[in-house]
Order: sequence, then C-alpha cells, then structure tokens
Amino acid sequence: MPESAWKLLFYTLSWSYGIYLLFFTDYPFFYDPPSVFYDWKKGMDVPTDIAIAYLMQCSFYGHSIYATAYMDTWRKDSVVMLLHHVVTLTLIAFSYAFRYHNVGILVLFLHDVNDVQLEFTKLNVYFKHRGGVYHRLNDIISNIGCLTFSISWFWFRLYWFPLKVLYATCYSSLQSVPNIPFYFFFNALLLVLTLMNIYWFLYDVEDSKKTTMAKKKEAGLQLPSALKEGMHLKNGLVKDKRL
Repeated sequence: MPESAWKLLFYTLSWSYGIYLLFFTDYPFFYDPPSVFYDWKKGMDVPTDIAIAYLMQCSFYGHSIYATAYMDTWRKDSVVMLLHHVVTLTLIAFSYAFRYHNVGILVLFLHDVNDVQLEFTKLNVYFKHRGGVYHRLNDIISNIGCLTFSISWFWFRLYWFPLKVLYATCYSSLQSVPNIPFYFFFNALLLVLTLMNIYWFLYDVEDSKKTTMAKKKEAGLQLPSALKEGMHLKNGLVKDKRL
C-alpha cells in the first residue's frame, strides 16, 4: 500500500504538470506533434519549465531502478519493469542532452496518465478489506478503475503514442532536420517502449481472463455440490417413503 500511495502522489503531480505544459502554455506539441522538431538546433536552450519536468522524471526513474530491484515487492513482470525503467531513464537523459526535450514532454504525458489510474485502482483493491470488514464502495471503484485503466492504456499508449510520438520521431523529424543526430538510436528505444506497452496490455488482458475463468470455475464447483446435497436429500425422502 505505501508503495502504491507514493507512486500515486508522484504520477499525479507529474501528469498534472504535463497537462499544464501542453494545454496551458504556448507549446503546441500535443495538437501539432511535428512541431517538436521545428527550429531544432544542436545545443539549443532548454526552457526552464521543461527542465523542471525533466529533473523530476529523471530523479524518479533513477530511484525506481533501485526500488524495483531492492525495495518493491518482486512480481513476475519485475524484470520487464526494470528494463522499462532503464529504457525510460536512458531516453530522458539522452533526449535532454541532445535537445529532444520537446518530444520527451509528449512521451511522458502519454504515459503518466495510466500510472495514475493504476496506482489509484490498486489502492482501492487494498482498501476493500480493512480491519476485517469488507468495503463495497472500494470494490466498486476498483472494478471501474480496472475497466477505465485498460481503455486509457489502449488509447494513450497504443493509439496516441504511435500516432503522435512515433509519427513525429520517425517521419516528421527527417522532414524538419534531414540529418538529425541519433535518429536510429532514439527511435529504437521508443520502439522498445512500444513493445513493452503492447506486452503489458496483453499481460493485463491475460490476467483478466484468468481471474474470470477462476471465478467461473469456482462457481461451477459450487453448483454441483449444491446439486449433490439436493440429490442426497431427495434420495433420503424417497427411501423414507418406501419404508
């Protein structure tokens, strides 16, 4: 629970700051993704508000690598999570160093929203049973959270991310800067990030199916037991009549 509470706090702050940068300033990156490479130059100045976002994210993912390995609960997808943190930190550090910070803000915005939903949903799952008492409201919220999380994951990471980010980095970048440095390096990392997003989406769907099948199996096992009991009772009554 403390792990999820901490992550919820950070992702809420970082995503809110991303909303501010993309929708309450003059940056047109969300509505015009190719603009991330307009007037790009080597060694160009990084605006202070974007530098603050980079400092927050870089420090968080630097800590997350250590936390996933030594502090957080170890899960079956923790290896992929470690790879994700390494790839993300590499993208953050090198995109800042080579002045690809504009597209970096867009990448972070499209990813943080899902982490806010994930940690909020997990907290409600943990709060379903408190002090030995079942709390229905938290159960309902967690079920709604699972549904909205899956939808937003597909929309933000599997639809908007390729449409806005990969389109800008793979195609628009060459139109604005024909000899843009490290073109294949950064796009390779972004494609690895995309593959991990697909993996986690399929992983989530598979887990949901397993949970549903387990519930059906459990329900299926209970029904024959009830029928058996009924059959025993009926047979007993028939035997009594014969006697």
